[in-house]
Amino acid sequence: VQLQASGGGLVQAGGSLRLSCAASGSSFSTSIKAWFRQAPGKEREFVAGISWSGARSEYAESVKGRFTISRDNAKNMVYLQMNSLKAEDTAVYYCSVARGGNYANVQSAQTYDYWGQGTLVTVSS
Repeated sequence: VQLQASGGGLVQAGGSLRLSCAASGSSFSTSIKAWFRQAPGKEREFVAGISWSGARSEYAESVKGRFTISRDNAKNMVYLQMNSLKAEDTAVYYCSVARGGNYANVQSAQTYDYWGQGTLVTVSS
């Protein structure tokens, strides 16, 4: 099983980026998926999570109204659209997938079994 995250880069504050995460090696159409991030010197934190059908999603307070998580089960993909980026959004972003998982625990890193390698997002102010 592999998760490949892409789409990171350097962007000015107020700009937008779209992260993508491709899963291979297994079908995750019934799995919870999420994005986490880790800024330099800080712990990894939850950013956004989505249920297997896409009907439910949750966001960290710091990104609500600016970020949108989505998924395409036919393509085994999960996305993170990031708008109105701020300098404090600078971090390495990781996609994650749970083999099963309880959606009630979507914000917990312990819910997830597979992690991508991370993609760096740098927002200049």
